[in-house]
Amino acid sequence: MGNWSMFTWCFCFSVTLIILIVELGGLQVRFPLSWRNFPITYACYAALFCLSSSIIYPTTYVQFLSHGRSRDHAIAATAFSCIACLAYATEVAWTRARPGEITGYMATVPGLLKVLETFVACVIFAFISDPALYQNQSALEWCVAVYSICFILAAVAILLNLGDCTNVLPISFPTFLSGLALISVLAYATALVLWPLYQFDQKYGGQPRRQMDPVCGRSHVHYVCFWDRRLAVAILTGINLLAYLADLVYSARLVFVRV
Repeated sequence: MGNWSMFTWCFCFSVTLIILIVELGGLQVRFPLSWRNFPITYACYAALFCLSSSIIYPTTYVQFLSHGRSRDHAIAATAFSCIACLAYATEVAWTRARPGEITGYMATVPGLLKVLETFVACVIFAFISDPALYQNQSALEWCVAVYSICFILAAVAILLNLGDCTNVLPISFPTFLSGLALISVLAYATALVLWPLYQFDQKYGGQPRRQMDPVCGRSHVHYVCFWDRRLAVAILTGINLLAYLADLVYSARLVFVRV
């Protein structure tokens, strides 16, 4: 987990530096991606990644360090990670689209929701990285398929905007977004029912209580037991379903307004 946090901070620093160089050098026209969409997309991802590091790093690493200089440095790193998260979130709040303002899709609420949806899906993938959590259960394998397919669709929507390629679709882009959101809502609704049912109901081989997982009772500093992973995925599934519902409402409004 410490390596993940270090990667996050280095990545955010590097991309932010690139954006500063492009802005100061007036190189936006030569940038290979849409400059109307890229900075706010990156800022939103950076805010979410720094938020995750600000939570994961102290809970899975810092608290287990012995008192001394290394612990003090780790605490300072956590504090600055929180500051970076607030800074990126502030940038998103300042640069997002206002009513009546003409801007890139990624600066709108549906665009920012796409970022949230893909980020939450990535966190889900981290928790279900062990196939033992869903193998040999068709319902759970369906849930994994839902997470994967919806992630790919949302990522395609983001990439189409970043590459200014929305005109390559055989249908209008707002219609594509509405269909994508509707499919994702229906798929995630099934996952929200099936995942908890097959993971926590004894009739379907689940474990309703944490104490039933023998690994959860052991002291593992850097390990999240299966029951905790199942619970985390169930919660994240609900969060993403709400995000897709909001996305569907905004996308449908966009279609009807255009009509």
